[in-house]
Amino acid sequence: MEGCRVRVPASSANLGPGFDSFAAAVALHLEVEVSPAEVFSLETDLDLPKDRSNLIVRSFERLHPADGLQFRVRSEIPLSGGLGSSAAAIVAGLLAGRMLSRSEAEVFELACELEGHPDNVAAALRGGFVICADGRAHRLDPPAGLDAVLVIPVEAVRTAAARAALPGEIPVGEAVFNTAHGALLMVGLAQGEWELVGQGLADMIHQRRRAHLFPESFGLLDEAVSLGALGATISGAGPSVLFWCLAERSADVVEGLAGRVEGWARVVRVGFEAGGASAVRL
Repeated sequence: MEGCRVRVPASSANLGPGFDSFAAAVALHLEVEVSPAEVFSLETDLDLPKDRSNLIVRSFERLHPADGLQFRVRSEIPLSGGLGSSAAAIVAGLLAGRMLSRSEAEVFELACELEGHPDNVAAALRGGFVICADGRAHRLDPPAGLDAVLVIPVEAVRTAAARAALPGEIPVGEAVFNTAHGALLMVGLAQGEWELVGQGLADMIHQRRRAHLFPESFGLLDEAVSLGALGATISGAGPSVLFWCLAERSADVVEGLAGRVEGWARVVRVGFEAGGASAVRL
């Protein structure tokens, strides 16, 4: 019996105005190695289930039984930070299961079914920036010169609580605002127009309604430009914050943030990840 190794990037969803439809891959990674063993086992230093309830294993077993296999899991992705840890786990499990079963299953469709929405899984699978619509994901390469800096708070926010903070209906004016700014963002990314990228990060739908769940993170959004960034967005359901920077300004942004978030968060320069998930046989 053969094994495999899978590597999957983290992802930041929404990107300001693109609620549940925009996402980007960022350069933090989950690595899973699956190898033959006498009995099933899962080894990791992370605070994760080590039985078959583990999300990686559950996803893997959609395509291949885990009997007689050992899973080794390492990850740089925070487990509860709004950086797509569950999407990465699902993608990793499905890719490994497909490789070992020699299946031709469509990983994107299965991952969307397991995750419940397409944005994070699309970015994790394909890398770059993605726009999800009508069951498909359309990808853009990260433009040269654009960098990413993350503020990752120590205290997590439950995704369920972040979802519950949103109303069942959105006022028309807010929907129009986000539609227009989402278009500006994607045009800016496609053309490398930094002014449009910065302008296009504005949101009226989800970030302010969740601000009470992560007030310190939300407070950073208004400081992004003064710190030297093009702008900042709450990453997914929060509380991590994604700072969009020109590469030559990233070090200044990191330095400015370090003193600002001391004691409640860490600052990591990660960059946007052009490459998506990968799997190799062992």
